[in-house]
Amino acid sequence: MRRFNQYNCLILILLCTFSLTSSAQATKFKVVLDAGHGGNDFGASYNGLHEKSIALSITQKVGKILEKNPNVEVIYTRNSDVFIELNKRAQIANENKASIFVSIHCNANKNTSAEGYETYVMGMHRNASNLEVAKLENEVVTMEKDYKLKYNGYDPKSPETAIGTTLMQEEYMDNSITLASRVQDGMATNFGRKDRRVKQAGFLVLREIYMPRILIEMGFISNAREGNYMNSDAGQNEIATGIAGAIISYKNEFYGSGKNEPQIEKYVPSTPEKQPAKEIVAVKEVIKEVKTAAPEADAVKSGIVFKVQIAASGTKLDLTPSNFKGLNNLSVSSDGGNLYKYMYGNSSDYNEIKQNLAEAKSKGFEGAYIIALKDGKKISLQEALK
Repeated sequence: MRRFNQYNCLILILLCTFSLTSSAQATKFKVVLDAGHGGNDFGASYNGLHEKSIALSITQKVGKILEKNPNVEVIYTRNSDVFIELNKRAQIANENKASIFVSIHCNANKNTSAEGYETYVMGMHRNASNLEVAKLENEVVTMEKDYKLKYNGYDPKSPETAIGTTLMQEEYMDNSITLASRVQDGMATNFGRKDRRVKQAGFLVLREIYMPRILIEMGFISNAREGNYMNSDAGQNEIATGIAGAIISYKNEFYGSGKNEPQIEKYVPSTPEKQPAKEIVAVKEVIKEVKTAAPEADAVKSGIVFKVQIAASGTKLDLTPSNFKGLNNLSVSSDGGNLYKYMYGNSSDYNEIKQNLAEAKSKGFEGAYIIALKDGKKISLQEALK
């Protein structure tokens, strides 16, 4: 009888261990890293340098940094020099139910003095320059069989069809902009390079992805100085550290951080190149551990309220339940531009707002998340929960 009980106890322990392991794996922050172009698609090529090779090398370096974090799972759309169709890249992200999608590219321009780094979110082209960048990256679609049928008649050479690439899954727009801004900040210390800011354009690779997604143009391969920088080991390590740091910063704010997660160390080249006397740092700050557990008390200190952001859209909607799948107690904010952010609920009780979040998700707002406001100004959730 004792043996039987000991045996049952052992089985129970093993089952519990398996359950805990499975639960931990299910909560991992999934990052899809997409190295632009590949195979017979060289991307932009200048001065003997090819976009496909630089993009793959830096993407792999970003992945290696992220893989050191036990709470991050990295998924690559390609990990070698192969051609992957644009809709297949989207399929990889969607089927894996990734947390974010990051596509990595090099920019190019007929004006070889053009320089700097910029990050794009899916949207309408705000100017002719954005349109040209999108058209250049989208031309790869012509290498795919029956591309007009697969992409609903899309013609990369036609400005009309490029402009007609409409925004999809707008509820992820705000998170995409946040992620893109972190990337711009993460690369801000790159030596002698121009910050070209966050922009919008209609990239086909982003169109059918249902999660926050961005496309990074790391610099101009058509500019000899920037091309050599992106092709150098020091440049690639610096850029990769900046991108990885931005991704972890985003993860920590919206998904929390674990106690034993490694910090992303600043990158300093072992043999400095000819540069001004300045330490190269790819991330403005080392990302610190943040305690993310919910507070024991129901309410937090006065001045702080929580809301559930359910959507961000370029369309202004009436705050009626019929427009939001039956939800009420709605509010909207705008930064003065063309983006409207719709919120559900309003409470200083964190446990109550978590119930609101569950209700919003049950209504189909899968991209919903909690935000915190202090005296009307948005603050990080971690700061509010301290």
